[in-house]
Amino acid sequence: MFPYELDVHTHTVSSGHYTHDTITDMARCAAQSGIKLLGISEHGPAIPHSCTLSYFRGQSLAPSRRMGIHVLYGAEANITDLSGSLDLPREIMEKLDYCMAGMHLPCLSPGTVQENTEAYIHAIENPYIRIIAHPDDTKYPVNYHRLMEAAMDCRVLLEINNSSLAPDSYRGNSSQTKENDRAILELCRKYHYPILLSSDSHGRAHIGDFTHALALIQEINFPKELIINYSADKFLRFLSSNTTSF
Repeated sequence: MFPYELDVHTHTVSSGHYTHDTITDMARCAAQSGIKLLGISEHGPAIPHSCTLSYFRGQSLAPSRRMGIHVLYGAEANITDLSGSLDLPREIMEKLDYCMAGMHLPCLSPGTVQENTEAYIHAIENPYIRIIAHPDDTKYPVNYHRLMEAAMDCRVLLEINNSSLAPDSYRGNSSQTKENDRAILELCRKYHYPILLSSDSHGRAHIGDFTHALALIQEINFPKELIINYSADKFLRFLSSNTTSF
């Protein structure tokens, strides 16, 4: 059985690329693997062919139990400018179970290290953002010390994205990505701050697949107690209480 209880960065056919799998397909696969909590985080509308605002409005009506597991309905909002603006309005985000924010080339051209860092920080300061997606992206270099400070101040999780670490990742140089993730993990260790592992699975094929992330975690002997994926209850408490306290 799957040793971790949650994967909350996943995409269905509604995100517009790479898969024909529906939420039901995803939930069935997650249940079969032993996951207790599945998060569906479709791309925001600034990604070509992704979900409309109407789609996200309808998520509040979706069932929270599918195939015997708990399903959360969130979004991967796009940072659309170097001021940290997002492509989802407040009235949408406040009704979702959670929101993450990320940088993607169709929506934002990379800036300098300082500009990228400031954009992330402004997104972190949005009260509806609880996770920063793939902050290891080599196309958007950042100051990780400043990013970690902002994440801790605003009680936002940084993500170790398994897809980013894959040798064939479309995000760029996997060796540099690994160094970026190593920097994030070492800062989490230093400040005893939790980390989130994510598959970023587009479709069911990679739900709960943290193979590359776990290899790095084992390589640096990162402490198990700082990996929030071990407990669905702890993650849900994090979402509901706006705290990272365990």
